[in-house]
Amino acid sequence: MKFLLLRFSSIGDIVLTSPVIRCLKKQVPGAEVHFLTKKSFEAVTKHNPYLDKTFLFEERVHEVLDLLKEENYDAVIDLHHNFRTLKLKRALGVPSHSFNKLNIEKWMAVNFKTKSLPNKHIVDRYLETVSSFGVKNDGEGLDYFITPDDEKIVTTLPSSFQPNYIAWVIGAKHATKQLPLSKMISIAGKLKMPVVILGGKEDMMRSKEIISHFNVPVFDGCGNFSLNQSAAIVKHAHHVITHDTGLMHIAAAFRKKIISVWGNTIPEFGMYPYLPAAFSANNKIVEIKNLSCRPCSKIGFDKCPKGHFKCMNLLPEEEVVNTFS
Repeated sequence: MKFLLLRFSSIGDIVLTSPVIRCLKKQVPGAEVHFLTKKSFEAVTKHNPYLDKTFLFEERVHEVLDLLKEENYDAVIDLHHNFRTLKLKRALGVPSHSFNKLNIEKWMAVNFKTKSLPNKHIVDRYLETVSSFGVKNDGEGLDYFITPDDEKIVTTLPSSFQPNYIAWVIGAKHATKQLPLSKMISIAGKLKMPVVILGGKEDMMRSKEIISHFNVPVFDGCGNFSLNQSAAIVKHAHHVITHDTGLMHIAAAFRKKIISVWGNTIPEFGMYPYLPAAFSANNKIVEIKNLSCRPCSKIGFDKCPKGHFKCMNLLPEEEVVNTFS
């Protein structure tokens, strides 16, 4: 059978589709697995050995529609499930299977703070889309594949970073998913082993603000590494401190010890680090539970809608500093 999987963005969401890719390829006899995503996320799936072909588009799915039609797919597995994927599925005219986004339950949680969300990770909801093909969760967690060339970046770190260092991912897509600068500065001064700071170019100003407050060796990688070089830094770290962001899921794919810091979003949305059962002790979630205003969004904001940012300002720094140290 020939399958087309759809997930257009973003880094973490695409990483979370990896169990579906692997299980389809390994459990369905003769399965040919294709993937469609945006060109800007090519690196996430580029080296996945379970994918037979990847289609990329810049802005509009229409750019590759004719190529997709030529493939004569047996089924489309929609792991994005929005208006654009609906139009694509209609254009291809083949059977499709879409995951449940739980939009109503998330809306209720945000607006009325209900507890109606199922105790189920999004990966398990993704896998439900292929259950009719006899596919079961193999319990192996997430995959992420990088090359030896990507891993060479680790050898450029100063000798003081061996054998152990912390990878600290300071960025996130929305400000309300990031620790405030004052909190980062305070934590920086308490960390007990060398630190590699990871983030994009948009995080460079913040890293420069905190770098002088460390009492251990620090290497500022913000804006200097490709995604897969950052992944290599994460892979070889002793443990990872991260917000709810793409590198958190990449860390889970490498089965790292992860301290994930949560602000306005909640793990109950189903996107916490997804680790095999044998590695469950590697997962430390740091959050303020039972805040009357949390979650205030299923995604995030540029600033706290209430102005107090208690979900981050009240976080216990000791849990970030001392876990796994």
